[in-house]
Amino acid sequence: QVQLVESGGGLVQPGGSLTLSCVASGSISIVETMGWYRQAPGKQRELVAEVTVGGDWLYGDSVKGRFILSRDNMKNTVTLQMNSLKPEDTAVYYCKSDLWEPVGSTVRRRQYWGQGTQVTVSS
Repeated sequence: QVQLVESGGGLVQPGGSLTLSCVASGSISIVETMGWYRQAPGKQRELVAEVTVGGDWLYGDSVKGRFILSRDNMKNTVTLQMNSLKPEDTAVYYCKSDLWEPVGSTVRRRQYWGQGTQVTVSS
């Protein structure tokens, strides 16, 4: 069973920075995508940043130029550096991964989500 373990988050003042990390652990063949989504109260979950196995980097429009996603393929880890944070960045941030995991003599593709970590930007 694969798990996504998130760390980071918390309370920060506007203009400040935070770092979120996510590690995928368990039996994994290939990590196809890995990244972060967020959901604010009363809003739909939205893309923050995601990287694909092919090297495509995707960012939500509202975070471009402020957030930076990095990855460590050997450790199945992604790190989200969030800079110039705004009150509207307040949300629960979820790590997500689409990956292939071994099942007997074959593999299957599954999507996993982390438990979520709260980010609050407030003075």
